[in-house]
Amino acid sequence: MADKNTNEKTANEKNKIKAGGQVEIIGVRFERVGRVYYFNPNKTECALGDNVLVETERGVDMGRVAFANRYIDSSTLTQPLKPIVRKATEADMQQEAANRIREDEARPIFIEKVQKHGLQMKLVDVHLLHDQSRINFYYTADGRVDFRELAKDLGAVFRMRSDLWQIMVRDEAKRKNGIGICGRTLCCATFLENFQPVSIKMAKEQNLSLNPTKISGICGRLMCCLKYEEDTYEHLNESLPNEGDVIKTADGTGEVLSVSVLRQLVKAAVRKKPTDAPVINVYNVSEITVVKQKFRDSKNTNIDGVLE
Repeated sequence: MADKNTNEKTANEKNKIKAGGQVEIIGVRFERVGRVYYFNPNKTECALGDNVLVETERGVDMGRVAFANRYIDSSTLTQPLKPIVRKATEADMQQEAANRIREDEARPIFIEKVQKHGLQMKLVDVHLLHDQSRINFYYTADGRVDFRELAKDLGAVFRMRSDLWQIMVRDEAKRKNGIGICGRTLCCATFLENFQPVSIKMAKEQNLSLNPTKISGICGRLMCCLKYEEDTYEHLNESLPNEGDVIKTADGTGEVLSVSVLRQLVKAAVRKKPTDAPVINVYNVSEITVVKQKFRDSKNTNIDGVLE
C-alpha cells in the first residue's frame, strides 16, 4: 500500500512539473566522448548506459544514454525534441556488431578509390548508421577536396548514400585516441566533450617552454591541458609585478629580477641608498609596493620554486 501511494505521489509530481512548462528528456551520446543530444524518452524509462535507437537528421542510429529521464524548462529548447524509437534489443546489438564489421571492410575500399582519383585525403573513421541507410567517412586534408566523383563511386559500391566529412586534426585525435606526453590517455578522447580555445599566451603565463614539441599534443596543436590552470595563473599574476618593475621594500628600493607565481614570491636587487651596492633578496608579494612599472605584454613567470 505504501509503494502504491509512493508511485501515485511520484506520478503527481511529474504531472505538476509538466504543467509548470517543463518537458521530460534524456541525454544521448553517439560517440565515446562527444556532445550530448536531448531526446524525448517517449514514455520510456531509461537508465544511464542504456543503448537506444533514435531518429536523427541522417537516419536511425544507435546511441548511449548519457543521463536518464529528467525534466527541464521547455523555454531552453530551440526546437521540438525527437522521440526515441526504442531501447536497443538483442537483435539491434547484433546488427550493430555486423555494422562494425562492414565499417572495417569499407576502409580499404575507400582508400583504393581515393588513390584511383588521385585525391590527397587521409581516412580517419567510418560510421555506418544502424539502419544502413547511410555510411559516413571522416577524413583530414590540407585543404578543400573535390570528392564528387569519389562519392559517386562509393555510392555505387555500397549501394547507399555515402557522405564524406572533413574534420580537423584535433577531431582526429579525439576519434583515434592515444597516449599524451604525460603518459595518460588523451583528454579529448577521455572526458573533454568540446575543445576550448588554447593560446601561446597561456604557456607564457605558466612559464612553460615555447618549444612546439614541449607544448603540443599528438595532434600537433597546443595541448588542451594548458587551459586547465589558466584561471588560477591569471588570478595569481594580478598581484605580482613584472620583471624589471621597480619596487619598494623594507630594505629599500630595487628592481624585480624574477617571480614565483604559485609561491607568490618576488626576487629583487635592492639598495638602501642609491649609492649602495645592490643586495639580492626574496620577498612575499604582500611585503612590496610597486613604484614604477615596466611595460610588458605578459608577466615573466618562472615555474613555481625556481628563482634564478
